[in-house]
Amino acid sequence: MSQLEEFYRGKKVLITGHTGFKGAWMCKVLLELGAVVSGYALNPPTDPNLFELCKLEERIHSHEGDIRDLEHLKEVFAKEQPEIVIHMAAQPLVRESYKEPVYTYDVNVMGTVNVLECVRLTDSVKSFVNVTTDKVYRNFEWERGYKEDDILNGFDPYSNSKSCSELVTSSYKNSFFGGESGKMDSGRFVAVSTVRAGNVLGGGDFATDRIIPDCIRAVSALKPIVVRNPYSTRPYQHVLEPVCAYLTVAMEQLKNITKAGNYNIGPADEDCLNTGELVNLFCEKWNAIRPNEAVREDKPDGGPHEAGLLKLDSTKIRETFGIKGKWHMDEVMERIVEWNVSYLSGEDVNPVTEKQIREYIQKP
Repeated sequence: MSQLEEFYRGKKVLITGHTGFKGAWMCKVLLELGAVVSGYALNPPTDPNLFELCKLEERIHSHEGDIRDLEHLKEVFAKEQPEIVIHMAAQPLVRESYKEPVYTYDVNVMGTVNVLECVRLTDSVKSFVNVTTDKVYRNFEWERGYKEDDILNGFDPYSNSKSCSELVTSSYKNSFFGGESGKMDSGRFVAVSTVRAGNVLGGGDFATDRIIPDCIRAVSALKPIVVRNPYSTRPYQHVLEPVCAYLTVAMEQLKNITKAGNYNIGPADEDCLNTGELVNLFCEKWNAIRPNEAVREDKPDGGPHEAGLLKLDSTKIRETFGIKGKWHMDEVMERIVEWNVSYLSGEDVNPVTEKQIREYIQKP
């Protein structure tokens, strides 16, 4: 049994944003670990979606609600009495943030305030993790990866709202949860961390303006894969890498408050591919199973500003927790293709999803 299994069995964990792509994978992992899972979120953001495909509503305590509705959120916390809270609810898309900046700030900033307020008012909570993004940093297009003490100042409304979410978390941590020591006058402590992950990939992502979902939509429609910015470099990784890292941070900081902090979660440098390279790898893996279906076509669309180069330095989380990437990009793409071939063949996706979780957790 892994450390995660030993720790999470029977633990009460509340996830905000549990109906999203990453949130659904988080639910599946926690169920595999034996946790008691509750969630608070709007209805799934896409149709189809991983949450419904995996029938997760039947296996967890799922609460439908807007993260901006503080009173409803308080009721859910009071009912569930979680020990661990992982905040993942967000408006997560850069392009959408240009269209709806006020909504983006409202969800990503005031939503964080509301969750932290519920943590403050709920004595059962002992560990809190706020999931932000690699885009919180002021981007200088450096060749080196960004470190946790670099300047926070995201460019676009999405990235900037997540920078603000980091600052809100820091204020609540220092004002109400004892700062770095976590010790309150009452004796209660809450271990608080923020985690900044790179771009995640995996089966079950049906979002718009994401490269792998765009690839799947194209091949299923027998159309070319349109690449709008082939030279944009991102720290791509399988969704299980950050999900299990979040769970490790929540576990370890509860055991030792001094390990609470801010952490980057990104791949090794060799897995920081540009979009063109990523699509080429997808085409190679897809065509090995379904020949000649995946074809790339470059076509810039003149969209809004997006960073050209973005990398993370994940030395801190490796040295603090011993966390390192388990799957390199070649393995990641094989599992993406495996999952989507199963889905497009009309199969139940639960077996392939659970198989990949077990493979990941059991790999040293």
